[in-house]
Amino acid sequence: MSHSSALLEHAVDQLATLPGIGRRTAMRLALDLLRREPLEVNRFSEAIQRMRAEVRYCDTCCNISDEPVCAICRDPNRNASLICVVEDIRDVIAIENTRHYKGLYHVLGGVISPMDGVGPDDLNTAALLERVNAGGVEEVILALGATLEGDTTSFYLDRRMKEHGLLVTTIARGISVGGDLDQADELTLGRSITDRKPYEQSVKR
Repeated sequence: MSHSSALLEHAVDQLATLPGIGRRTAMRLALDLLRREPLEVNRFSEAIQRMRAEVRYCDTCCNISDEPVCAICRDPNRNASLICVVEDIRDVIAIENTRHYKGLYHVLGGVISPMDGVGPDDLNTAALLERVNAGGVEEVILALGATLEGDTTSFYLDRRMKEHGLLVTTIARGISVGGDLDQADELTLGRSITDRKPYEQSVKR
């Protein structure tokens, strides 16, 4: 598609690279930005640039953070003996939105997928084992998606956590099979966290 402005077309091309943004939506967004005051657009672009340049991963749980250790890990009111293992950052956001969970997290950065060449060593599993080895952890909640890859990852982590004598639980299957945590409604996800059960019971269904 050709426009009267090559600059507008380039902006539309870039906006259309975002997930869920088609070219028609990208055009509406670009035209909206064009109508805004320059100062407002500068604040918008500066916020994105600073986010990309300064947001990092927490040294402890691998969640996103503005500092070496994220706000959740630094919070003295969180239950440090409880770690909820999730696939990615979106799952942390989804669980936090339920307000049902007061422990800590560990973000794997993916799931085991032999078909895609992703093994345990490609994930943040070593960092999780370091936290467990450091002591103080009593329960690990496996809050991974109800997919083949999620179940494979849960099975692997269950074996590794049991080596340390930890209680390993999994969220209740209020989440549909094949579904992602960040797609579940807050009530269902909150109940799944609250009604978690030992992992061994979940694999005997």
